[in-house]
Amino acid sequence: MSTSDKNWWPRTLFMRLTLILFVGLVVAHALSFWLIMRERTEATTGLMLGYLQQDVASSVALLDRLPAAERAAWLPRLERRTYSFSLEPGMAGRAPDTKLSSMIAASFLDAIGSHYRVTAHVVPGQKDRVQAQLELSDGMPLTIDMRPAGLPISGWLPVVLLLQLVLLAGVTWLGVRLATRPLVQLANAADTLGPDLRASTLPEDGPLEVARAAKAFNAMQGRISHYMAERMQILAAISHDLQTPITRMRMRADMLDDSEQREKLNHDLKEMEVLVKEGVAYARTLHGTSEPPIAVDPDALLESLGFDYTDAGQKLELHGKVGHSIVTRPNALRRVLINLIDNALKFSTQVDVHVSEGNDGHITIQVLDNGPGIPESELEAVFQPFYRVEASRNRDTGGTGLGLAIARQLAQAMNASLSLHNRADGGLEARLVL
Repeated sequence: MSTSDKNWWPRTLFMRLTLILFVGLVVAHALSFWLIMRERTEATTGLMLGYLQQDVASSVALLDRLPAAERAAWLPRLERRTYSFSLEPGMAGRAPDTKLSSMIAASFLDAIGSHYRVTAHVVPGQKDRVQAQLELSDGMPLTIDMRPAGLPISGWLPVVLLLQLVLLAGVTWLGVRLATRPLVQLANAADTLGPDLRASTLPEDGPLEVARAAKAFNAMQGRISHYMAERMQILAAISHDLQTPITRMRMRADMLDDSEQREKLNHDLKEMEVLVKEGVAYARTLHGTSEPPIAVDPDALLESLGFDYTDAGQKLELHGKVGHSIVTRPNALRRVLINLIDNALKFSTQVDVHVSEGNDGHITIQVLDNGPGIPESELEAVFQPFYRVEASRNRDTGGTGLGLAIARQLAQAMNASLSLHNRADGGLEARLVL
C-alpha cells in the first residue's frame, strides 16, 4: 500500500478501532434493515396479490351483472389505492418484463381469466404499471389499471434509525475508550519516565491483560531505578576513592625538582580530576535531579549569566525577553545554558543568546556562535557521552565530551527539547525549547 493510500487512515489506535467497529456495526445494521424490509416487501406483495385476485374477481362480476347505465357510477366505489377500473379500452403496451409486473399479470389471469378473455401488459415508460383489458358479457370494454405503490413507511422510522446510529456511535466510542484507556495511561507513564525516573505508578487493576501489563511496567520502572541508583553509587564511590590518590600524586608532583615534568604531571592530574567530576555529574543527570520545579524569571537568569561571562572577559550578547516567569528547574536550566555557552565559546569568538516565546506558549532559547559548525551527520552523535568531533581528541579544545550529553539529559528532565542546527551563514545553533 502506497503512502497516498494511507493518508485517509487514522493515526491513533482509538480512531482506528472506533472507525472499524462503527462501520462494522453500521453495515450489520443496514444489512439487517435490508433483510427485514425485503421480507416485509415480499410478504406485503403476496398479501396484496391475494387480495387483488379476490377483489378484482368480485368487482368484475359485479360490473358484469349491473345494467350498462349504472356501471360508471360504481367505478369510484370499486377503486382502490393501487388500482382503478375504466369502461374504456386501455393503452397499448408490451409483455411484462419484471418480476413484479409478471406476478401482477398472472394474478389478473388467475382471478378472471377463467371467465373472460383477458390480456395483461405493461404500460410503456412506467415501471411495473400493468393494465388488464377484457370485455364484459355485453361487449363493453373494461380496463383494470394497476399502479403498485412502494412499501409504506411510517414517518417515525427514519428518526428511529437515526437515533439507533447515534446510539451505535456512542456505544462504540465508549467501548473503544474503555479498551484503549489503559494503553494511553501506559504511554503517558512511559513518556514521563525521563531521566528522573519518577513516572507515576500505574494502577494494577482492570482486565487481566491490562493488570499484567501495568504490573510489568511498574516492576520494570522499579528495576531501572534500582540499577541507575547502583550505578551512581558506584561512580560516586570511584570518584571519592580517586580523590585520595590524585591528591597524593599532586603532593609528590610538587616535590619534583624538574619544573617541566612537574607542570606536565599536574596538567594530567587536573584532566583526571575534571573527567571524574564530569563523569559523576553525567551519572547524576541520568539518575535525575531532586530539584523541584519553581517559578523562575528567565530574563533575570539570562542577564545574570550574561554579566558572569562579561566579567570573565567573554563576548556574550543577549537578545529578546520573555516578560513573565515560568515554572521550571532553575539550577538545571542554568547548567544547560552554561554547558551550551561554554561549548560555543570553545570554537567561537562571539556568542549570541536569543530568547523568544511562540504562539503555542513554548519558549525558545537559541545559543548562536560563529564557529566552524558540525557536520550534518554528527549533529545528533555529539550528544553521546565522551563523543568529540575533533579528530585530535584534545581535551583543551574538545573537552571531555560530556557537556552536551549532560545538557541533553537535564533538558529531558525538565520536559524540554535540545537540538543542534548548522546556521546558513556559518556557525552552530543550539536550540532549547521549554
